[in-house]
Amino acid sequence: MNTLKISIIQTALAWEDAIANRAAFTELIAVTDKDTDLVILPEMFATGFTMNPGAVAETMKGDTVAWMVKTAQAKQCAITGSLVIEEGGKYYNKLFFVFPDGTMKTYNKRHLFTYADEHKHYTAGKEKLIVDYKGWKICPLVCYDLRFPVFSRNTEDYDLLLYVANWPQVRTAAWDALLKARAIENMSYTIGVNRIGEDGNGHAYAGHSQVLDALGNYITEPQRTMGVFTAILDKEILQQTRNRFSFLNDRDGFTLQD
Repeated sequence: MNTLKISIIQTALAWEDAIANRAAFTELIAVTDKDTDLVILPEMFATGFTMNPGAVAETMKGDTVAWMVKTAQAKQCAITGSLVIEEGGKYYNKLFFVFPDGTMKTYNKRHLFTYADEHKHYTAGKEKLIVDYKGWKICPLVCYDLRFPVFSRNTEDYDLLLYVANWPQVRTAAWDALLKARAIENMSYTIGVNRIGEDGNGHAYAGHSQVLDALGNYITEPQRTMGVFTAILDKEILQQTRNRFSFLNDRDGFTLQD
C-alpha cells in the first residue's frame, strides 16, 4: 500500500473522566474520512496526564480498551493512543495500537517524565515497538520519548515515527523543534499529536499537533484549535527521498543500554 491516510485528533480532555472522553472521541472519530487508515489520539486520552493512577487505572479488559477495539472494528481502521493501565500491581502509561480486526500491540512508555514525578507512580517500559500495518513500518512513542533521539533512532528502517503527547504550552518551542529534528535525522514521516485546553493541575496545552515529511517539511502545520486533521502519506515519495539523500546509510551502529 503506497499511501496511508491518517487522521490526528486534537482536543481538550475531561480531567480523569474516561466516560466523558470516550464519548467525545466517539463523536470526533465519527467525522473522520471513511477511508481513513489510522486515527491517532493523544497520550492518556481517557484521563489527561494524571499522577493519580490508583484512581483512574483500567485493565487490559477495561472499558476503554474495549472501546478502542469496538471503534477500530466498526470504523475499519487502526487506532492508537495511550492509557493508564494496571498490570500485576504496577501502573503503566501504555500505548495501544489497535488494528481494524480488533487485535492489538502495546508499548509501555520508556522515558517517564521525572519533572512531574511520573517515575514515582508508573513503571517504565524497555522494549521499542515497531508495528507492521498495511505495508508500513510504524514506530509509536509517547511524549517525553521525544527528547531522547537514541531510543527513537531509525535502526529498523521504519516509515512513520509518531508521538502521542500531553506536552505543555510553556515548552511548545521545544515540541516543534524536536519533532522537526526527529523527522530529519530519521528520514521518516513524523507525527506529533498533542492535546489542547487546561488539565486538572492548571497546566495549559497549546496543541501544535503536526505532520512532517522525511526532510522536516510540514504536511500538516502545527494546529492550535480542536479538530480532526487528515493527511495522506506516500511511501513512494518517501523512498524517492531516501534514495536521493541516502543519509540513513551513514548512520552509526550502537547498543542501547538500560
